[in-house]
Amino acid sequence: MAAAVPVLGAGQPKPGDRLFDLTLPVPNERADRDHLGLSGWGKTFKIADIKANLVLIEILSMYCPFCQKEAPIVNQLFEAIEKDPAARGKIKIIGIGAGNSAYEVEVFRKRYSVPFPIFPDPDYEIHKKCGEVRTPFFIAVRLNPDGTQDVTYTRLGSFGEVPEFLATLKKSAGL
Repeated sequence: MAAAVPVLGAGQPKPGDRLFDLTLPVPNERADRDHLGLSGWGKTFKIADIKANLVLIEILSMYCPFCQKEAPIVNQLFEAIEKDPAARGKIKIIGIGAGNSAYEVEVFRKRYSVPFPIFPDPDYEIHKKCGEVRTPFFIAVRLNPDGTQDVTYTRLGSFGEVPEFLATLKKSAGL
């Protein structure tokens, strides 16, 4: 008999957990839909619909000074992924604006030139499912062929140097 795998949603995520059923609105911007590899015309999508081996979810807030300080470093990670032939198209980044409206996440995105989609979470619904973590909080989720998603990495605060973190993500993605 297989051991039960904890499902994320009751507390702070940790490696080995399964991600809860996370449904997000399909981005309005074509570049964001293309980045995520979303096809079709639905109004929502699930993490399992993203065309990737691994998705890095950043839980942030536009009012968090640590998130503001980390934004250029996360942008550097995005660029490193896009320039790495092994990682490009297989590792994707999304942001969740905890307590932020659509307007607020768009202000954050423009102010810090964020190249990946950030989704509003105005009622903290997703934030609560993640155990009401402080920000920025990073969750790496491996997308399995059977449609499940396993948490492979979590971290509160800065993830450190981009090359080392990208190597960690590539290993988690099986690259």
